[in-house]
Amino acid sequence: MGNLFAYAQRHEIGIQLGTSNLVGDIGKTKYLNPFPDNLDNISNEGIPFYAALMYRMNFNPHQSLRFRFAYNHVQFNDKYAQEYYRHNRGLSGGNSIYEVSAIFDYNFLPVNDEQKGMLSPYIFGGISGIVFSGTKITAVNDFNRDALGNAIAPSTDEDFNTDFTYGKSASKFSLAIPFGIGLKYKFNYNWAVFGEFMFRPTFTDSVDYSQLETSDVGMSYNKDILASANSTKSLLQTEPYLTVAKNRVDEYLKTREVGNINSKDWVNTISIGISYSFGRPACYCVDK
Repeated sequence: MGNLFAYAQRHEIGIQLGTSNLVGDIGKTKYLNPFPDNLDNISNEGIPFYAALMYRMNFNPHQSLRFRFAYNHVQFNDKYAQEYYRHNRGLSGGNSIYEVSAIFDYNFLPVNDEQKGMLSPYIFGGISGIVFSGTKITAVNDFNRDALGNAIAPSTDEDFNTDFTYGKSASKFSLAIPFGIGLKYKFNYNWAVFGEFMFRPTFTDSVDYSQLETSDVGMSYNKDILASANSTKSLLQTEPYLTVAKNRVDEYLKTREVGNINSKDWVNTISIGISYSFGRPACYCVDK
């Protein structure tokens, strides 16, 4: 009987740089698209970009848990889509996505050992929380008015106006499932370079602004006519006008839907990185 000692460097820190693209209801549908769609409109849509800070805990020479804070900027432009209907539709835009992840890595070879150098492919999967920009809209409900601008009390339940105005963008949160493949090369004992393809199906259809939700719409009611003498509420905040106002919001949201509302957006990344490893537990011992 004897012992086989396998030492793994316990901690690893690093950075990643690359490019991200969106697969959604607007723009190209290529799952990996590292090049900008539109160099002429960078001031409006931005440059597709990815950057991340990483901490990895190596449990053994093959298995690791990675924590990652990342920034993605994606652009999407129907002009460069392969589908004819998208090309003619002509929608475009960009979005910035902040991401926090916990990812499990599995290296096929013991690249986390304390050897001088080694090359190993790896696979990974985990969970991310993402924060991105969304659209904020206000439904402005107001009375009809006479020639002098005075409010006219409604004579029917639909006898008032509802206009929709755009406000500042608002942050939205969703989850994503990062997974993919990579290749890691360790050199000079402590340093490593790596490259990876990461795919992230999200739980939202709003990264490309193609779908608005009820929570994206704020309600405003003119109070020139109150519900009662002792009330501070607008007459339009009472029934049956309140239900009519909400129904108008639902109808408006349907007109803003683009593409398949049952599909969710994907954010995908091609990146390269460099990391430095240090520290170790006492040993991983296997009886022989």
